[in-house]
Amino acid sequence: MIGQDATCCPGLSAAPLGEDQATDLAKVFKALGDPVRLRLMSMIASRGEGGEVCVCELTPAFDLSQPTISHHLKLLRQAGLIDCERRGTWVYYWVLPGVLDRLAAFLTTPQTAGATA
Repeated sequence: MIGQDATCCPGLSAAPLGEDQATDLAKVFKALGDPVRLRLMSMIASRGEGGEVCVCELTPAFDLSQPTISHHLKLLRQAGLIDCERRGTWVYYWVLPGVLDRLAAFLTTPQTAGATA
């Protein structure tokens, strides 16, 4: 998965993806392809490097049941984007270190000198 190996994804334009790389990245993009999961990821990531958020802060932001929110969070964990820890009755979530940077690096294409947007 993208969060496990910094060298897994040198970049979309660097070389064609191998089958394993494509499978791992597809899991990440599928997890982020749902609006609820994308919002959850944004809420967790907005805490910054090393920041964490309690599920008790995430659930009220949605018109969904707590089990549905937990399911979405589980899919983000399975995709290797976030991790969590139970503390008493609450679960705290954080973005795995470097995951977003590696994903961004994969999507970034090199700019040629003099290129305009």
